[in-house]
Amino acid sequence: MVLAVSGLTQIGLYILYILIPLLVLYVGYLILTKAFRYMGFSSLEAIIIVFVSFIFGFDIVLYGFNISNIYLFSYDSWRVGINMGGAILPVLLSVYLIYEKKLSLKKVVIGVAVVTVIAFLVTIPDPSKGIISHFPFWLLPAFAASIASVTLLWKEFRKAAPLAYISGTLGVLIGADFLHLWELLSSPVSKPTNAVIGGAVVFDMIYITGILAVIVDGIIMFKQRSRERID
Repeated sequence: MVLAVSGLTQIGLYILYILIPLLVLYVGYLILTKAFRYMGFSSLEAIIIVFVSFIFGFDIVLYGFNISNIYLFSYDSWRVGINMGGAILPVLLSVYLIYEKKLSLKKVVIGVAVVTVIAFLVTIPDPSKGIISHFPFWLLPAFAASIASVTLLWKEFRKAAPLAYISGTLGVLIGADFLHLWELLSSPVSKPTNAVIGGAVVFDMIYITGILAVIVDGIIMFKQRSRERID
């Protein structure tokens, strides 16, 4: 849902504020140079992962209906919803990638399970903020997703980055949001409070994990292919 902003986390976010423009430019470069295609993504898939999910992370209201944060149900004073950019799109894209890239369901389950456990351990419910994670622990799911995907698909490197994205986004969604949701809803609040699955903030953990997992995966695979060409 959100990343905690205090102490060391604030320093981490300051660094991220500086790096995010460079990250966007770098990702744009990858798309334009078809580097994403080398990693197993089409240009359209890459655009959805990077830009469309980001845009829907903000509140978008059409004809009085919020299409970014969709209401699901109420529990006591909690209003539970789900975010389009941080949950619905990543899930739909993950299902599509599993089918389109013909990924082994066994390997998908292993990758998602690994990230789910780590995401659960590095996040805690906070009634005033949602599900939070402190710097640098919210970086761990992304690296776990990359390591798991490269390990599972070392000989099929064009499938490794898609698996990293799937493992990272679904793992964080399950481990951070779903598994902590009941704990959050069990916390008493004095006024109606929103709990949005997937979050609706710029630095949402699910979005960050998906992007970083793919980039780290790409760097690892590029280096591996370069060594093979040299050998």
